Amino acid sequence: MDENTLTIILVEPQLGQNIGAVARAMLNFGLTDLRLVNPRDGWPNPEAIPPSAGADKILNNARVYSSTLAAIKDLNLLFATSSRIPDMIKSIYAPKAALEYLTSVAQQGQKVGVLFGGERCGLRKEDISLCESLIKIPTKNDFHSLNLAHAVALVSYEWFTQISSFPSQVFRTGRTCLATREDLGNLFTHLEGELDRTGFLRHQKKRANMVRNIRNIFQRASLTEQEVRTLRGIIRSLAREPEDVRKTKVM
Repeated sequence: MDENTLTIILVEPQLGQNIGAVARAMLNFGLTDLRLVNPRDGWPNPEAIPPSAGADKILNNARVYSSTLAAIKDLNLLFATSSRIPDMIKSIYAPKAALEYLTSVAQQGQKVGVLFGGERCGLRKEDISLCESLIKIPTKNDFHSLNLAHAVALVSYEWFTQISSFPSQVFRTGRTCLATREDLGNLFTHLEGELDRTGFLRHQKKRANMVRNIRNIFQRASLTEQEVRTLRGIIRSLAREPEDVRKTKVM
């Protein structure tokens, strides 16, 4: 798999025909890495073949995952597409600006991707919270509905137009690289475990929203691998009992 490419992730796609049309749009613009999270009708799906119009290699190599987190764990930077603005703080980009940014990161040898929701209701808040920013495709105010393959085609086209040359601003991370989704997932598990232990997340009705807000804080920071290691070290240090408390217990 070409490292300097864009990964397309479809979360809970419903129709095999739409998956086939997505594969066709991807190959039109030189993309080959397609990942599927819990496709409704299973995979492989023969309904995807005719609308793919010969993009068989993408369908044959599509990878299937049981969760969004599993599908994105090796990516360094992830954007989500949504026609709705969630009640969380996220940067929102038009497609051209978003793909300029993603291209600049990919050209530094890091893995980037875009997350698309299912046809019926799009992405859940839990999926959006795993992404740094949103891509909002401009449409008429009174008609936002886009076919899944159309949305993928628009994003893929912007990637294709950007990838041949560096954008005006290049994302640089020095000697380290952006943390992968797996690194961030481990950080969140570590932090949330300690917050549960100390009672910070004790209100069950508020817990899900609090967790999303905490994750968003770190997602917006575009943390590097080294920064994640540092933060986990800080959590471990804060979770340890002070030496004088340990001595008191022993005595």
